[in-house]
Amino acid sequence: MKTFQQTQNRYCIIIIFLLFTLILGACDAIEDICDEISSASDNYDRQGEWDEQENVDPGMPETQDAEISPTEPVTSDRPINPEFNREITSKWDLWASDSTQLRGANIWQALVLPDLDGPTFKGSGHVGPPFTQDDFYAMAQLGANYVTISGPGLFSEEPPFVLDMAVVEHLDGLLEMIANADMFATISFRTGPGRSECTFWCDPYDPEYMPYFNDTLWEDRTAQDAWVEMWAFAAERYRDNPIVIGYKLMVEPNAASVYFDIWEPEEFYSAYAGSTYDWNQLHPRIIAAIRSVDSNTPILVNAEGYSAIEWLPYVEIVDESNIVYIAHQYHPYEQYTHQYPDGRNAYPGQFDLDWDGQPDDFNRQWLQELLGPLREFAQTHNVPVAVDEFGVVRWVPGAAVYMNDLMGLFEQQGINYSFWEWSTSWHEFEEEVHAMNYRFGPDPDNRSLVESDLLNVIRHYWSLNNLRPSNAPWVIGHSE
Repeated sequence: MKTFQQTQNRYCIIIIFLLFTLILGACDAIEDICDEISSASDNYDRQGEWDEQENVDPGMPETQDAEISPTEPVTSDRPINPEFNREITSKWDLWASDSTQLRGANIWQALVLPDLDGPTFKGSGHVGPPFTQDDFYAMAQLGANYVTISGPGLFSEEPPFVLDMAVVEHLDGLLEMIANADMFATISFRTGPGRSECTFWCDPYDPEYMPYFNDTLWEDRTAQDAWVEMWAFAAERYRDNPIVIGYKLMVEPNAASVYFDIWEPEEFYSAYAGSTYDWNQLHPRIIAAIRSVDSNTPILVNAEGYSAIEWLPYVEIVDESNIVYIAHQYHPYEQYTHQYPDGRNAYPGQFDLDWDGQPDDFNRQWLQELLGPLREFAQTHNVPVAVDEFGVVRWVPGAAVYMNDLMGLFEQQGINYSFWEWSTSWHEFEEEVHAMNYRFGPDPDNRSLVESDLLNVIRHYWSLNNLRPSNAPWVIGHSE
């Protein structure tokens, strides 16, 4: 029979052995943890991406395209074609190049309607809101080399469709200021014979706007004839202006929606092809009139359906020289790009994009597929294409990343682009119309110039510009 002391000693030995075993196990575990920490530290030092990726600001341009430096050549996926692979020696070369040459923005102006606009909202002139030389200097200083003038036509909207010299002189002044800022320009007519500014935003059944609504162009052949004559006058006047690098025939033709509430090209053309409502029977006439007085300046042709990309394949190809085909890109309009300030759909994100009630992936791949018809059109018809309107209201979540991806895709396709819009500094106007004034930042209540991620994205891509009137061969020759 063992004594109490012997039993106690035995238990002590067992306890000591167990403690020793536990200590050895703990040391091994600690060593493993230390190895993992060391490995993690090495990985972090090499990649620098863990915390940054998990805590990235959704407004920062973190996609691949943001890594392109201003001096690094951008690879285009435009098909190899001798016509597109050339030195830039003419206005046409700017559009036919295999890489992006023009990066800029639209400016918007319209006829001032005192009864509707009041005495100061759009200024006191014939066309407004006013732009100043400093507005264009600021645009060029940020890097732009290209302005799309989206403004009123040179002929009156009402019969007998006469020349409006006040508009002509105003356009002359805009071109002079743009030239002073060392940028190129395209001329785009929003309005003209039988078409008013109300076509873009007025409710034709609202009594307040009914007196100003005019879309008779699409039913009045006399108005269409006058539109042709207007462009012949414009081309003859501006053909020798070295900074004018394009004529955009009409901003967003829209007979399908205005007259018939049709939004699908197949439905529209199956019923109205060849009629006065069909833009395809009007734009070739305008082109012919321009070419009768100006054989060189590039002509920009867009599609019915507000120039949306999905309508581009239905544009009639014209057998004339120096034609560029263009589209506008605001998709997805309601779900994302034009959300109200309380909208929560973000880019990248997941939400219903095709109205089937199911969430879809909204990301760079989605944008790439959206631009597919643009790329296919260029390849099929062997023509240059461009996107001369696109954008997003400044407060939507992820706006900077969205614009970064979209402009990056334009660069990959080697196409020119200008966003909507570069806003005037006219105070009364910018206080009310500011949704796409990107210099105001993402806060919808802000009305002052601030730095932002979106502005940095614009600055980055505009910094890729290297050709301006001051170093363009045809401009230098013109001034000598």
